[in-house]
Amino acid sequence: MSLSVGIVGLPNVGKSTLFNALTRKQQAAAENYPFCTIEPNTSIVEVKDPRLEELAKIDNPAQIIRATVEFTDIAGLVKGASKGEGLGNKFLANIRECDAILHVVRCFENDDIIHVQEGGNKSAPIDPVGDAQVIETELVLADMEQLQRRYEKVRKEAQAKPPLRPEADACAALLKHLEEGKSVRSFPRAEGDPILKVIAELKFLTDKPVIYCANVSDDDVTGEGNAHVAALREYAASQNAEAVVICAQIEADLAGLSDAEAKEFLESYGLSESSLDRTIALAYRTLGLASYFTSGPKESRAWTFRRGWKAPRCAGVIHTDFEKGFIRAEVVPFEEYVKHGGTAGARAAGSLRPEGKEYEMQDGDVVEFLFSK
Repeated sequence: MSLSVGIVGLPNVGKSTLFNALTRKQQAAAENYPFCTIEPNTSIVEVKDPRLEELAKIDNPAQIIRATVEFTDIAGLVKGASKGEGLGNKFLANIRECDAILHVVRCFENDDIIHVQEGGNKSAPIDPVGDAQVIETELVLADMEQLQRRYEKVRKEAQAKPPLRPEADACAALLKHLEEGKSVRSFPRAEGDPILKVIAELKFLTDKPVIYCANVSDDDVTGEGNAHVAALREYAASQNAEAVVICAQIEADLAGLSDAEAKEFLESYGLSESSLDRTIALAYRTLGLASYFTSGPKESRAWTFRRGWKAPRCAGVIHTDFEKGFIRAEVVPFEEYVKHGGTAGARAAGSLRPEGKEYEMQDGDVVEFLFSK
C-alpha cells in the first residue's frame, strides 16, 4: 500500500518547486504566474528509513526496497474555487482522491513574486495564516455544498422512512458545524454514529489529515525568528495539525547531486539532513502508517501497514495467499535483530517470538510469515 498526498496551496507559493524537489525530477513547471500547473503531476517517492541500512549490513541483500509515498502536485487554488473560480472543480476533485494534504504556505518575502491572494499586487504583505484560511474556507464551502445535497435527499426520504431520521439529524449537525467554519475532521464522532457512513461515502475534503508546510527563503532555512513561520505554527496547532519548515528552492537544488555532494551542500547551510526526508516521514506517519521488515540475501524490504493491523492482514500486504493461509509469524523486534546479528542469533538468544492471528504488528518488527498453500 502507498500513501497518497496532495500538495496544495495558493499559486506561486512554491508548490511545484517543492514537487520537483520531492520527486528529484523536474517534472512540474515552476513558473511565476498563476495556474502554470493544470494537470496534476504525480510521482512515487521513497521513505528514507535508516533501519533498512542496518538490516542490509547484517544480511548483505541483493537489493534494498523502501516504503513509498505518492505525491501529487495539484493546481493552485484561489478564492472562489468552490464556485468554480480559477481551476475550481478540477482542483477539488484532485484533492478528493488523495489520502492526506500537504498545504504549502509562503513564509518568505520576495517583491518579484506575485502574491495572488492580494490580486497580484507585488507589494502586498505576506499573510501565511490568511493564505491558509483561503484554502481552508474553500474546502469547507465545497464540503457544505456536497453535504447539503445529501441532507436534503435524506431529510425528504426520512419523512416516509423513520429509520433514516438519525442520519438526517446527523447530517444537520455536521452541516451546522461546517457553517461555523470548522472542518469535518474536527467534528465529534463515535463508533456506531450514523454520520460515519456519510463521512466514508462522501470523502469530505476537510476530513483529510493536513500538514502545513512553511516555505522559507534560502537565507532563513530554519525559520527560527521568522514571524510568518511562528504564525503558521500557531494556526496549525489550532487545527490539531503538524507544521514543518522547508526551503523548497534549496531542496530543489539538491536534485541530481550525489549523496556526498548533497551532504556537503546541506552542511554549507548548517543542515545535517534534508527537511524533505523529515516531511516525507511525517506524511507517512500522519495517516497512522508504519513499517515492518523482511530481510535476507535476496532483499531487505520495508512493508507498509496501518497501526493496529493484526499479523494476517499485514501478511496480506505481501500477498493475499499469505493472509488466506496464515499459520503464524516469526517476529524479532528491530533492535533485537541488530543486537544479535540476524534471525539465527535472535533465535539462539530467545528474542524470536512465534505470534498468531491475534498479534498486532509493531513498527520495526522483522518478520517471516509461515502459511499453508
